This record gives sequence, structure tokens and C-alpha cells, in this order.
Amino acid sequence: MKIGFIGTGNMASAIMGGAIKKGVVTPEDMIGADVSAPGREKVRTQFGIQVTADNKEVVQNADVVFLSVKPQFYGEVISGIKDEFRREQIIITIAPGKTLAWLKEQFGRDVKLVRCMPNTPALVGEGMTAACPNELISDEDLDTVKKILGSFSYVEIVPERLMDTVTAVSGSSPAFVFLFIEAMADSAVCCGMPREQAYKFAAQAVLGSAKMVMETGKHPGELKDMVCSPAGTTIGGVRVLEQAGFRSAVFEAVKEAEEISRSL
Repeated sequence: MKIGFIGTGNMASAIMGGAIKKGVVTPEDMIGADVSAPGREKVRTQFGIQVTADNKEVVQNADVVFLSVKPQFYGEVISGIKDEFRREQIIITIAPGKTLAWLKEQFGRDVKLVRCMPNTPALVGEGMTAACPNELISDEDLDTVKKILGSFSYVEIVPERLMDTVTAVSGSSPAFVFLFIEAMADSAVCCGMPREQAYKFAAQAVLGSAKMVMETGKHPGELKDMVCSPAGTTIGGVRVLEQAGFRSAVFEAVKEAEEISRSL
């Protein structure tokens, strides 16, 4: 199997690194195209893959092609490569708001398409990716896609109607978490802790808490109750967060992100 990338930015790099590290493909079986010479050189040096400035060369030399350019460039990029695709090739897109119907219209014919939405923790091998295949993707094709995506993230197959929700609750939410970590660290600094140490304490608390949710299978509310001793420090802090509308603010932030994704 040969994997190609049109666009070699951060997310493409995360996929490249994961696929090579997990042995899904070798660097010799990977090719990336980018209009930016420094971008091409970066992934060539980092991963030892073949690079080119010609998008068509990627399509001609890959079995699975990732379209990893910014959403606003999709139409232009597809227009330049659509006639090069073979029926058996799988196209994986990484762009909010670009539906399977819209993509098919851009290609002007039936092609094997999978919409996916990874998130930035993929850069450290802890991503979460939703995938949505069209009707031409066989079970074997989907296994191939899941194997690639699973090299850098958890993978869930979702119906297309949920892709905008995925964009909000998974794609956008790392920024909300970073904001939370920054706020906790700032408060620790205010209480006298050195900043570098404060970031470590705050970040590890979030990392460990998330791992507890994933590995115990317990409801987040149950895990919260385990920490909240009667008349203790934690329940006091929870009371303040509730007074400030913490959960409501998170609810509205995710809803806003979903609505913007639908409008793209």
C-alpha cells in the first residue's frame, strides 16, 4: 500500500509519523505534495518520504490519498487532480463542512471517499478521529482506512449527520481544554507556584483525569463524586464553578462551534 498527501502541514505530519511508526507503511511507500518548498523539505527530512510540488504526481503514485489542505482550497485542488484518480483509489478528506455530496460534485463522478475529522492531539499520538465513508467504500477499504487512522488516534465510524458535532466536541475542544489548563496554572501562579511547575500540575491533572474516564468506564459524574469529600476543598471549588455557569459555558462553546462548522 502506498499513501499520498496533498498538503504536508501539521495534521498530515501527524498521520505520516503515526503510519510510519506503527509500520503501516515504510517511508518509501509515502509521498507528499505541497506548494511550499519549506513544507516539503520539512517532511522529507523528518520522515524520509518522497516529496513533490505536483499534486498529480501524488495521485498517480498512491493507493490512498489524503486531501490535507485548508478547506477553502479544496475546490481548486480537486479541480486540478480529479481526472487523475483511478476507480480503486481511496480519497480521505480532512475538512470541516465539506460533505460527501459536495465532494462528489467536485470530482464530477463516483469515487471512493472517506470524510474524517482528527484533532490536534494526533500530533502526540493521542488523537480522536471520526470517519464517515461513502457507499463505494467496501469493508476491506474501511479496514485499510481504520488501520491508517488508528496509527495516530482512536477511531470511530460515525454517520455524516454527526460530523459537525464531532468537529465541535473533538476538533475544536482541545482549545477549550488548553484554556482551562492555562487558567488553572494562572491561578496556581497567583497562589505562589512557579509558572513552569504550575503548567505541569494542571496539564497532568487533565491528562490523568481523561485517562480515568477512558480506562475505568465510569461516568464522569461518578468520578467527580469520588473526589468531592463532604465539606472539602473540591466540592467548594465545584460550587464556585457552578455559580459561574461553568457547564453552561462549555455547552454553549461546543454548540457555537458546531453551528459554525455547519455554515462552512
